[in-house]
Amino acid sequence: MTWTGKATGGAAAAGFARLHARRWWGLAVVALSQLMITLDTTVVTIALPSAQRDLGMSDAGRQWVVTAYTLAFGGLLLLGGRIADRVGRRRALVAGVVGFAVVSGLGGMAGSGWMLVGARAGQGVFAALLAPSTLALLVAMFPGQTERAKAIGIYTAVLTAGGGLGLVGGGLITSYLDWRWCMYVNIPIALLATAGALFTLPDPPGRADAGTDVFGAVTGCGGIAALVYGFCAAGERGWGADRVALWLGLAAVLLIVFVLLQARSRSPLLPLRIVADRNRGTALATVALATLGLFGVFLFLTYQLQTVMGYSALKTGLALLPLVAMNVTAATWISGRLLPRLAPRLLIVPGLLAAAASLALLTQLTPDSSYTAVILPAQMLLGLGIGTLFVPAVAVATGGVDPQDGGVASASVNTAQQVGASIGTALLNTIAAGATAAYLSDHRGPDTLREATVHGYRVAATWALGIMLATALLVAVLINADPRKPAARRTPDRPADALAKK
Repeated sequence: MTWTGKATGGAAAAGFARLHARRWWGLAVVALSQLMITLDTTVVTIALPSAQRDLGMSDAGRQWVVTAYTLAFGGLLLLGGRIADRVGRRRALVAGVVGFAVVSGLGGMAGSGWMLVGARAGQGVFAALLAPSTLALLVAMFPGQTERAKAIGIYTAVLTAGGGLGLVGGGLITSYLDWRWCMYVNIPIALLATAGALFTLPDPPGRADAGTDVFGAVTGCGGIAALVYGFCAAGERGWGADRVALWLGLAAVLLIVFVLLQARSRSPLLPLRIVADRNRGTALATVALATLGLFGVFLFLTYQLQTVMGYSALKTGLALLPLVAMNVTAATWISGRLLPRLAPRLLIVPGLLAAAASLALLTQLTPDSSYTAVILPAQMLLGLGIGTLFVPAVAVATGGVDPQDGGVASASVNTAQQVGASIGTALLNTIAAGATAAYLSDHRGPDTLREATVHGYRVAATWALGIMLATALLVAVLINADPRKPAARRTPDRPADALAKK
């Protein structure tokens, strides 16, 4: 039997008792569902060289395996969040998990490169339906400040762990099995998540009376997709390419039209009240900017280990596990415990500064830098920063939102992360490539290529350091939310009350 959120009075109390006993199991299901997406991204990246050889793909085709997923996922997140609000979050989650598993199976059976590209696009579509539902359900199951902080801490830790575990898993699978199992591995995870969702997650009704913002969906999703693709193209072709200017210009036009439509729509895809709030808007900007900078740290740590130091994919994954361990510790033991007692910016700013310290270490990289002297302390500081800052940032970004907007508010967080990652990849890769080329033109020697490569990493890390420090200043000035003070719209203290109002 599942709790639907429709009962009141004694029935609601009974439903609350059942839900209260299952809420931590529900968190496990939500985290597992989201972990499937995170793992898949890293695992598939590791498997790409093997898949390219097996399917006879060109380099352009290989890039589209990544781009197709990124476009579908980033472009459809807001629509996925609004669909979850309309049909119900548990139903959206189950549909997303099952669909993700089906297209993963098709990808594993791919007989051509374009079939794999199509499967990856399908994964992005279902991930866009799944991801907003996970965070929205978490917020609904844990309305109280203390438990929600712990739940978001665990959720954030699991997501970050997925990146490192994906490197290890991808290395093991490609070394001892076949690249196709990097797709098939999602099927047992999906079966477990689906069964768990049906027995542990609440099933509040959706908003069947909500209108459909067709033009908002077209302009909003199209604008974000164009933005993401523009940055992907910049990473490949450079910022001066005509294609980059075309797609970024199209993104600007579509997103401006989207905002104008949302301001006038009776049933907007993204109610502007969600992002117009000073605290929520700044928190979303923080998520995007922090992801941009932190993605750069992870990216260049991986490059340094594999390209410069010669680590295998499996060894790289194992070498990055301390980052995962520190992130889990910070998210659960620092942010999860302190958020109910401290203003969010008192956690976000130190987290950003810890991440900035990690980047400062990376500005000292050399081709001969040792793992223990530079790489290990840099990733420990990064794990501390991620775990400390993302829990309060997500809590502020999703806090105080009307229940009917929970899905799209969660989608806004996911979208901020996706856009930040896309910008970070394009911007920092372009900066690193430019610095490397400049170094090569001015230096000659037997080890010049390695030195130039690491010089590029140092320059990109310096830019990312500046972004993190600027974000810390932004948070210190603009975020003034305080969980110890009454909010403008108080959240019910009991899950039954929160769900019954939906």
